[in-house]
Amino acid sequence: MAYKHEDLSPPLDSTSSPPPLFDGTTRLYVSYSCPFAQRVWITRNYKGLQEKIKLVPINLQNRPAWYKEKVYPENKVPSLEHNGKVIGESLDLIKYVDSNFEGPSLFPTDPERRKFGEELITYTDTFTRALYSSFKGDAAKEADAQFDYLENALKKFDDGPFFLGQFSLVDIAYIPFVERFQVFLSEVIKYDITAGRPKLAAWFEEINKIEAYKVTKTDPKELVEFYKKRFLDQQ
Repeated sequence: MAYKHEDLSPPLDSTSSPPPLFDGTTRLYVSYSCPFAQRVWITRNYKGLQEKIKLVPINLQNRPAWYKEKVYPENKVPSLEHNGKVIGESLDLIKYVDSNFEGPSLFPTDPERRKFGEELITYTDTFTRALYSSFKGDAAKEADAQFDYLENALKKFDDGPFFLGQFSLVDIAYIPFVERFQVFLSEVIKYDITAGRPKLAAWFEEINKIEAYKVTKTDPKELVEFYKKRFLDQQ
């Protein structure tokens, strides 16, 4: 899918006025650095929906009061304003955007691939929790187990480098977190997630060729500093 370049607007904060809410415009509320929001942002980009779904960045450190009061009472991102209602939760939203908007389908029709895809999407919470919780313990041991799981999953279909062969919602569900874990583990414990995992290495290489994803990436230095402060209590 050819990605159409767009200029990103600055995040809205507590001093910002709200957009004209519920005026028929479809809006995706994100934070540029949030991996959950990144999932939906990639989906929107890949399907070529930059003009159909307006990106509205929110400053999570200084949130506008109107966002919680008038848009999404959960007061987190991502959320999607569409057809007079607002829905959230990133894994629900990537399926919603794929099903309700034009553009290339991001989930296969083949029953075996659909079943495996659903299993992998369900597993993302286990994957992320296990790695986040390991950062203050034996990160390498947990990383071995989780990235071996991904390596084995990537062996299931051999007609492409992605989890279901072709690029899909499964890849979108994992890449924001793999991106962050790859940078953090490499920098902090010198752990290479692709060492001895040729399928994962190929997957990571191929996904980094996709423009719709590349434009959503966070600066690696910012990621490392944020994770050090959050998990290691060091500057």
